[in-house]
Amino acid sequence: MTHVRRFDGAAGGRRVAGFGTFGPINPEVSGAAATVRGRARYLARNNQWIGNAVANWTAALVGSGIRPTSTNAEAVAAFDAWALDGDADGRTDFFGLHAVIARALVEDGESFVILRADEDGLKPQVIPAEHVDEGLTRDLGGGWYIVQGVELDASGRRVAYHVLPNNPTQAFESYAPPVRIDAADVLHIMAPIAPGQVRGVSWLAPIILPASELDQLTDALLVGAKIAAMHAGFLVDQNGAGEPFDGTETGGILETGLEPGTLKRLPTGFDVKFNSPQQAQQTAEFVKHSLRGLAAGLGVPSHLLDGDLTGANYSSLRAGLIPFRARVEQVQYGVLVPQLLRPTWERVQLFGGNVGARVDWIMPKPLQVDPQKDVEADVSEINAGLASRRQKVAARGWAVEELDADIAADRKREESLGLVFGVQPAAQADKPAQSDQKESTP
Repeated sequence: MTHVRRFDGAAGGRRVAGFGTFGPINPEVSGAAATVRGRARYLARNNQWIGNAVANWTAALVGSGIRPTSTNAEAVAAFDAWALDGDADGRTDFFGLHAVIARALVEDGESFVILRADEDGLKPQVIPAEHVDEGLTRDLGGGWYIVQGVELDASGRRVAYHVLPNNPTQAFESYAPPVRIDAADVLHIMAPIAPGQVRGVSWLAPIILPASELDQLTDALLVGAKIAAMHAGFLVDQNGAGEPFDGTETGGILETGLEPGTLKRLPTGFDVKFNSPQQAQQTAEFVKHSLRGLAAGLGVPSHLLDGDLTGANYSSLRAGLIPFRARVEQVQYGVLVPQLLRPTWERVQLFGGNVGARVDWIMPKPLQVDPQKDVEADVSEINAGLASRRQKVAARGWAVEELDADIAADRKREESLGLVFGVQPAAQADKPAQSDQKESTP
């Protein structure tokens, strides 16, 4: 007996006719990333559902900005002061750049930040992905090589980036040779989908074609409904007499109004065929099914794509958000912290002479449908020793030192004015009465 050992997925025949294959990651990305990125940007800006999903991904990843927390309050204060001007373009601060970087990570699959240092200090500048020369791939000899503008040494370590000298605000295209920038001055933020991947690919790649097809379908349905609503029917000249309608016909279109109770007499030989276009059956359900597929391809709950909360309740929403938030944390702590936040912190501390300060990055706390239950859960974790106040306060975007100082100042002011608001601190336990007499020495 002959035994054939194989995976069905590797079989041949008509069942797999036209089935694609995927080769080594870097050649695949090199050949497709630019086209995929351009189409992803088009969808994110022209398709209402994809635009909504991209915005929700961005908000989930960084919120209003990811702030550092540390027992070294001086280092955090210095970083916060630097962050206020932490944008080379002067449009926002360092925390505002987080949203720009996160959106590029979703749309383009990668984001590049150049750390520029001058007399004004360290200034991060976010540049478009295409400014790192994608067409530059070559062998440099000695085991060194360049892959899509990224230079690597013999051990595969990134040593430089070859950046086109175009200004991101430049309105007209031009070409100049790329400039080699040391890797220490460039932050490349990307979530690899395969080992050894050098450049990123848009997170929208799995849904670009289905989204385009659905876009065309909904456009066709909308136009069909519009046409159906614009005219009532047809007049059929059964005898071919071609009798006019007293000047009410223009270009073959009969323009005549109807009012309640109107009886309209047609000329001899004419009949009316009212317009009743047949819409595709179960179109609404098909569109919903397609939207769920797009949401799955983007890794978001469907309501974060289409905004439809029909049939949802508190429990189902929380259950649907659990796997999504797990994905979000995976990107936050596996991509944003090591590739963006930690290197920036180290450079800022080095620039300010504050080397060695330990830091933690606490992600912004997601907004909850029932904030009271959320606060009760936080209090329970703190009381059980499973979390610190510093962690919980940092998740809300504050430094615990600032919060404590604000609370102390509020209570001092209220006490001076004789005001009482909210819950007051529990009274201290009675202390042992102090004796006026000194204890005798035995």
